[in-house]
Amino acid sequence: MCGIVGVIGNNKTTDILLNGLEKLEYRGYDSAGIYVNNQDGKDFLVKEVGKISKLENAVTSDVQGLAGIGHTRWATHGKPTIENAHPHFSEDNRFYLVHNGVLTNYEELKEKYLSDVDFKSQTDTEVAVQLVDRFAKEGLDGEAAFRKALGLIKGSYAFAMMDKEEPDRIFVAKNKSPLLIGLGDGFNVICSDAMAMLDQTHEFVEIHDGEVVILEKNSVKISKIDGTPVKRDSYTVNIDASDISKGTYDHYMLKEIDEQPSVMRRISQNYLNNDGSLNVEQDLLDEMKKADRLYIVAAGTSYHAGLVGKNIFERVADIPVDVELGSEFGYHMPKLSKHPFFIFLSQSGETADSRQVLVKVNKMNLPSLTMTNVANSTLSREATYTMELLAGPEIAVASTKAYTAQIAVEAVLAKALGEAKGLQSGKDFNVKEQLALAANGIQTIVDEKSKIKDLTADYLTDQKDAFYIGRGIDYALALEAALKLKEISYIHAEGFAAGELKHGTIALIEKNTPVLAYVNDGVGASHTRGNIQEVEARGAHVLVIASQKYAEPTDQIIIPEIDELISPIISVVPAQLIAYYASLARGNDVDKPRNLAKSVTVE
Repeated sequence: MCGIVGVIGNNKTTDILLNGLEKLEYRGYDSAGIYVNNQDGKDFLVKEVGKISKLENAVTSDVQGLAGIGHTRWATHGKPTIENAHPHFSEDNRFYLVHNGVLTNYEELKEKYLSDVDFKSQTDTEVAVQLVDRFAKEGLDGEAAFRKALGLIKGSYAFAMMDKEEPDRIFVAKNKSPLLIGLGDGFNVICSDAMAMLDQTHEFVEIHDGEVVILEKNSVKISKIDGTPVKRDSYTVNIDASDISKGTYDHYMLKEIDEQPSVMRRISQNYLNNDGSLNVEQDLLDEMKKADRLYIVAAGTSYHAGLVGKNIFERVADIPVDVELGSEFGYHMPKLSKHPFFIFLSQSGETADSRQVLVKVNKMNLPSLTMTNVANSTLSREATYTMELLAGPEIAVASTKAYTAQIAVEAVLAKALGEAKGLQSGKDFNVKEQLALAANGIQTIVDEKSKIKDLTADYLTDQKDAFYIGRGIDYALALEAALKLKEISYIHAEGFAAGELKHGTIALIEKNTPVLAYVNDGVGASHTRGNIQEVEARGAHVLVIASQKYAEPTDQIIIPEIDELISPIISVVPAQLIAYYASLARGNDVDKPRNLAKSVTVE
């Protein structure tokens, strides 16, 4: 949520900022702005409401400099307006600041220190920059004023600030919100996500919570808020800039749906050796063998992947599993088992709701694993162990390949754990074969795009409501399928356990109501067929997505054969495409749905 970029020491600063913001637009697109300083007494502030393209049109050719900061916003405090857009500036126009996160004590700070300040915005961020300015007016230099403000501020933040009196430096600080330093040739950059600056550098330096960075064109000085120096080596991000391009696709979402077969093959190549053994850390397996229960913590799509994972772990590794929403679990933690092991699922590795659970887990000295698509992310660094999803950059806000990658990596780990425990179920589950079937099965579905596009037009044109139903593994899948549809098409969609329809929800079924039914779960297949008849009797327009094993001649979409434990890897793909075509038909921005952002870094 929200994206930050910054550049120091490059005469192409404006272009770098705008290009970086374009690549971060998936993190927020309510408004955007840049501040640029030429380090010779001239500076520029440009802000616009809406997408980055509007900001680009507003930036004139004279907006040039050697240093600058930029921001693309997902609104938390105040409506999307130019006044509420970042960068925010101090009363005397000396300090300019961009911020990701939420300051929890901004109202108290405002009342105690800034009651006489004429605020221009409704944001918590402006309090931070005005606070720095207040301390500077009391005699502190820019750095000291920045540090003093940080000592008072509570909440989550990633800050980048410039001082007109020291335009050759950028002041940076982080707590709970992601931010990186990028090392260029004779210049340096900052960014919320390495993808924003891959065209400038592949060498990055992490910033940890509670640290301050003084960034100059040839130096990076990291310290604690109290000034204690910190030394940290850089690392290389091995992603090609072309990986984050749409290429010949109109939308990232469609590109990422099509990439899923290759993701399955990449996971197989990385985690499965040629001799059939599994490339999973032995210390991780030894720790998991001690556990009496797994707790999978996640949010949104990752939570739905966790529900699928629960079935896989319980069947293959014979261990009970609870799947928990991070936003609930952190504040309403249930009584834990005697030997719990935590698995955190997160596409970005920065999900605030999950991280606040991990912080508590670490305080209790409990073991944990993060499965994430972003190496060196916060959740990855702070968990005891980490496993990469290897899905490659996912730009579209609606997750597709990260979801299927999470299920695949869960399956790999469950197989490894089952074998490590000497279980027959672990030996019998041929994960290498299943991932190969998954790759081929997904390809079969994506090759039927025109058919699915036509079905979408038939079932969802002018519809305001839709329901996905299923039992067992299909219920977990129905939740994700409904989320995909609602988040990008804005059709009200819900996923239900098929047997629960008659306990109330069937009252919503009327003539032509779309009901999309999954029939992949062997135990529940015949019962789901009965539920299909129930809704058809009330006039529902039913589309059936069934595996070959349980399919009937009238079913519209047939899923290629695969172990039903991981069948959602294939059977979710029709739902992804249905959501895509429904959104496209309504003229929506498929990759950037309203009110949503890709990486949810605020609680």
